[in-house]
Amino acid sequence: MLDMFLAQAPTAQVQAPPVDYAAVLPMLIVFGVACVGVLVEAFAPKATRWGIQVAISVIAILAAGVSLITYASGSSPKAGTTTFSGAISVDRPSLFLWGTLLLLALGALLLIADRKVEPGGAFVAQAAISPGTAQDRAQAGATTASQTEVFPLTLFALGGMMAFCAANDLLTMFIALEVLSLPLYLMCGLARRRRLISQESAVKYFLLGAFSSAFFLYGLALLYGYANSVKLADIAHAAAGSDRSDTLLFAGLGLLVVGLLFKGSVGPFHTWTPDVYQGAPTPVTGFMAACTKVAAFGAILRVLSVAFSSTSWEWRGVLWAVAIISMVIGAILGLTQTDVKRMIAYSSIAHAGFLLVGAIAMTENGLSSTLFYLLAYGFTTLAAFGVISLVRDSRGEATHLSAWAGLAKRSPVLAGVFTFLLLALAGIPLTSGFVGKFVVFSAALSDGMAPLVVVALVFSAVAAFFYLRVIVLMYFSEPAADGPTVSVPGGFTTAAITLGVVVTLVLGLVPAFALNWAGSGGFAS
Repeated sequence: MLDMFLAQAPTAQVQAPPVDYAAVLPMLIVFGVACVGVLVEAFAPKATRWGIQVAISVIAILAAGVSLITYASGSSPKAGTTTFSGAISVDRPSLFLWGTLLLLALGALLLIADRKVEPGGAFVAQAAISPGTAQDRAQAGATTASQTEVFPLTLFALGGMMAFCAANDLLTMFIALEVLSLPLYLMCGLARRRRLISQESAVKYFLLGAFSSAFFLYGLALLYGYANSVKLADIAHAAAGSDRSDTLLFAGLGLLVVGLLFKGSVGPFHTWTPDVYQGAPTPVTGFMAACTKVAAFGAILRVLSVAFSSTSWEWRGVLWAVAIISMVIGAILGLTQTDVKRMIAYSSIAHAGFLLVGAIAMTENGLSSTLFYLLAYGFTTLAAFGVISLVRDSRGEATHLSAWAGLAKRSPVLAGVFTFLLLALAGIPLTSGFVGKFVVFSAALSDGMAPLVVVALVFSAVAAFFYLRVIVLMYFSEPAADGPTVSVPGGFTTAAITLGVVVTLVLGLVPAFALNWAGSGGFAS
């Protein structure tokens, strides 16, 4: 009977979706080598894992970069292309964001791989070691090699970030969000020293991240109910010409944006940021501060520009308020911080407000200026955390501000580098930070947002105070007799800091090439 039924049933062939492998090759390389890294952890002898993981991780990023340059300069259509049945959009903003992520990930990977600043590495020798135990105290001062699982975790997070900012439908974006987030939750709890605060930061990040993912998913469900699709282009079409109630549309947008703003450390959805920045291993903090913000704002730009541009008058006022709140929280609370890593965390919240000003502009200049700001901010922040990892005492990194008093007398070169980076974060001319703020505020002015720009300028000046406070402390205070020492950086840390400083300087002096690249095209739908 079954044979007769099968013989009479029509044979429907399942067609595999067409895939433009050249377009998505950088992302496939990153994910593929991340899987290879997992196999290395399973089968390679422990003594050889570190060298193998560092080598294949660097090769993966370089190979992905080469394939990206080859595609961008050769066969890539200027209008962009969609692949995987329209789930991934490889357009000019995607290529810019991917290039930025790969460069920043290379610098972060060098910081993660360094084993000279902290003998054995910045990560715990065994993840199962409980904080406060004799085993924990023993491994903190030993030179035992640290966990090497951090390298495939870094690549998985990087691949998730690349998929996140190129996702052309909300379901793909949600999956990419989880792929980038789960490795970061684990990496935050792997610090060799101060295990308790490290694990606390990981738990806080995980719990709050789960809440934000729920907001994102609930918003996705409401938007699917409104547009009968999760594709950004279909949502845009429904929003522009539908007779349905807008309640589902704007409720879904609100919940969706909450999830995205959480990832970008935008106030008031920032509560995880100071604790996680302080507790996570400093190389991981640098990776998160630079790369996660690039991925989050890349997704915010795509969602607002592709799906909700026709309804911008309805939601723009709300994002004005969010941007102002983020600037207020970052600038005011940053003044009260006594820990350098927490200070940079509140700085990132203020910068998220400035970035949101560019994202709200909804013009070609707004898009290109925000992309440039992400590039500039990422390298400056990454180098700043590299410098922070070098100031140490017997307990590890000396991040309390009092430990930085008189640092210029102990290490003039390190103090000079950190001063330059702080001035870039403050937006002083001849740095990338100045050019980034200038182009973002100019785009906002040309789009009729003069009041918001005035507010941003005021809080940019307020935020400059806590950068200058650190500079004054380093140059005009006497170092304590039992103060911290400055570790001699290893080759990897030196390369990462040098990369960040050089890019910060170059983008401040000759920004035209990066601005032209950022403005070479818009989003494809």
